[in-house]
Order: sequence, then structure tokens, then C-alpha cells
Amino acid sequence: MTISALLLAYVTVLLGAICGLSIYTEMRRRRFRPAASEDRIFRCERCGLVYTDDPDVERSRCAQCGKLNEAIEF
Repeated sequence: MTISALLLAYVTVLLGAICGLSIYTEMRRRRFRPAASEDRIFRCERCGLVYTDDPDVERSRCAQCGKLNEAIEF
């Protein structure tokens, strides 16, 4: 084998190992990330409290002052 072929094999193996390690790390990071919440976000028009409630609720009562509020749409 020539020196250039050895260097090419060496660089290819190293780059392959780095790519494999980065893919493994990314898959592991995604697996342990907390799942996105399905809850809806509400903001009280009277007292300004921001809170969440179940996704099937259209209007929710504020825990601080008791006013019914609509969900915030982003």
C-alpha cells in the first residue's frame, strides 16, 4: 500500500467514527428530551396570570381570580 492510500484510509476511518459518534449522541439526546406538552396556554384578562389547562378545554377558569378566559393562539 502506498502512503497516500494509508492516509486516505486513516482519514476516512476517523471521519466515519466522528460521524457515527455524532449521530449516536443526537439520537440519545432526542430520546431523553421531555415531550412537548399538549396543554393549552391561557392568560387571565383580569389579573394577568399565565396558566395551562387540558387541550380539550375551550375556556378555562383562572386559579387566582376565577375569571373565564380564552386560550392564547400563537
